[in-house]
Amino acid sequence: MPFLPEQAEFANTLQENTLVGHLGIRFLVDEQGRFCATMPVDARTHQPAGLLHGGATAALAESLGSMGSSLLIDMDKQGVVGIEVSANHLKGVRSGTVTATGELLHQGRTTHVWDIRVRNEAGELCAVCRLTNVIIALR
Repeated sequence: MPFLPEQAEFANTLQENTLVGHLGIRFLVDEQGRFCATMPVDARTHQPAGLLHGGATAALAESLGSMGSSLLIDMDKQGVVGIEVSANHLKGVRSGTVTATGELLHQGRTTHVWDIRVRNEAGELCAVCRLTNVIIALR
C-alpha cells in the first residue's frame, strides 16, 4: 500500500515537543510511495567520537516505523507500541543527512513488522533495522 505525501505532512505536525522533533526528524513519501524520514547528522545525533550515534539511528528507525503503523490504523481507537527494534550499523556517518526508508513486511491485525534501510547523502547503506510494533486498543 503506497503512502501519500499528505500523510507525511500530517505526521510532521505530530512531532512538536517529542524526541522526533528534538532530533530534527522529518517524514516524507518518496516517488515509489514508500514512507521515509530524514535526520540531520550533527551535534544532536553525534556520539562523542563525532559519528552518528547508533541510538539516534535506532530512534530514527523506530520513529519511522511507529509513525508508519500509526498512519495505517484508526488512531482514535488504536495505538502503536514498538516492542522490538534492532539495528545493524554498517557505515559511519559524520555529517549531512541520513534518510530512512521503510518497507512494511507484515501488516497483521495486532502486529506490524518493518524493514528500514538508512542511507547517507551518497546513497550508501549505513544501517539495516527491523521494528516490530503491537497495535493496542485505546481506552
